[in-house]
Amino acid sequence: MEKKVEKELSFEESLEQLEVIVKKLESGEVPLDEAINEFNRAMKLAKTCDEKLKSAEDAITKLVEQNGDVVDFQVEA
Repeated sequence: MEKKVEKELSFEESLEQLEVIVKKLESGEVPLDEAINEFNRAMKLAKTCDEKLKSAEDAITKLVEQNGDVVDFQVEA
């Protein structure tokens, strides 16, 4: 099965792969060169997850008023 590019993975898939890499690296059984490659891949996955979370946060904090205007969500105290 061909690996998906990180940008094409869903948030959940990216997070799952990130968890697998972390467990693999924590085992201490990974040769140095492979560990470096896995670390770099993990950083790309973490960046992808962060971007998707920020995008979701931006979408959630916007409201569309009845007249169609988009406004920031504000909690009134």
